[in-house]
Amino acid sequence: MMEWTDRHCRFFHRLLTRRALLYTEMITTGAVLRGDRSRLLAFDPVEHPVAVQLGGADPASLAACARICADLGFDEINLNVGCPSDRVQDGRFGACLMAEPQLVGACVAAMKAAVAVPVTVKCRIGIDDQDPEVALEALASAVAAAGVDALIVHARKALLAGLSPRANRDVPPLDHDRVYRLKASHPRLPIILNGGITSLDAAVEHLSRVDGVMMGRAAYHEPWRLIDVDARLFGAQPSFAAPEAVAASLIPYVERELERGARLNAITRHILGLFHGVPGARAFRRHLAVHAVKAGADARVLADALALVRVRDVDPPRIAAA
Repeated sequence: MMEWTDRHCRFFHRLLTRRALLYTEMITTGAVLRGDRSRLLAFDPVEHPVAVQLGGADPASLAACARICADLGFDEINLNVGCPSDRVQDGRFGACLMAEPQLVGACVAAMKAAVAVPVTVKCRIGIDDQDPEVALEALASAVAAAGVDALIVHARKALLAGLSPRANRDVPPLDHDRVYRLKASHPRLPIILNGGITSLDAAVEHLSRVDGVMMGRAAYHEPWRLIDVDARLFGAQPSFAAPEAVAASLIPYVERELERGARLNAITRHILGLFHGVPGARAFRRHLAVHAVKAGADARVLADALALVRVRDVDPPRIAAA
């Protein structure tokens, strides 16, 4: 999610789950080829497995970007064919590419020829007046023929005219059944469902019909939900048993990043929703909102905020982050 899932967010989410695949925010091909790669594509080794999400429509440019990202160590290259924002439409990429399935297929083929890591596509079920039965099948067939490794489907149409991207998060209605039908008609193509998945119970239910699920805004706004992902979905021991321990274990990372010039608020803005139903959660959020934005704010601000909600003794390990 653009301007949301930056490297600080991903490091924090990796503390919550060791097994889930993390995605970068969408980065355009122009930014990768001509921008500050050390900033745009930076990630901590702790984040693995981590996928980079690209926005673009030129096969050659996407192939070059995929090669750059693979060389940097990303575990997957994802092409965004789902974002409906005006800025994305102006650049002829994102959801508007649902109208050009053969071009999307050519982009996938070019990236597959350039890298050895998996290449995936994230799309919608259709745009504007398209029939989702026809549009999604055309897109899926084109990318499958190009050798795509998985298709992530946001189960909602993107309405590119007359509706803001914010409104498009809720309108028109989700159609999970359309994605189920896609999986049934393409049994060998890994299909990941996205859109409206707000709990692990819902995720487990969907996983009986598709190969994977993606959580976006629910995971961001309520990150505490991710603590149980490893146990519920992967049968693995969770890294931490409680949100308090997660927050405490973030402090060494905060100290390191502040020494490198980061501002405290750039990190703590991602953890405001960590506590749910815990006495003092509101005080935790208020303390960070007031004090983390101040010049010179340091890790003590986070420690003081955590003290407002701590309900048990926490002896966190210090996370080694290269």
